[in-house]
Amino acid sequence: MSAPVFAAQKCGGVDTAIISCEQDGTGTSASNSGAWGILLIVINIMTGGVGILAVGGIVYAAILYSAAQDNANQTKQAIELIWNIVIGIVVFGAMYALLNFIIPGGVFN
Repeated sequence: MSAPVFAAQKCGGVDTAIISCEQDGTGTSASNSGAWGILLIVINIMTGGVGILAVGGIVYAAILYSAAQDNANQTKQAIELIWNIVIGIVVFGAMYALLNFIIPGGVFN
């Protein structure tokens, strides 16, 4: 029985299990660097984090709204929170689209 291989890829001569890159040493392409791999990991984590936080915020605002009863201030606060979350999602989506437009070939290619 063989041991599992955790570092199945090489990046700059270093064994790694997360970042896959093929550094050619010429410096002509940023996508062949380990920094590019780390950037992609960070963007993926941020995208998942924004989604999780948005869902959590909507749930919190919905609970706040449903528990408001006759309290107009609490209802107003819940509605503003929902609008702020929606605006945040739209801004993050625009930033994501802008990154895909600015970076040649897109962020994930």
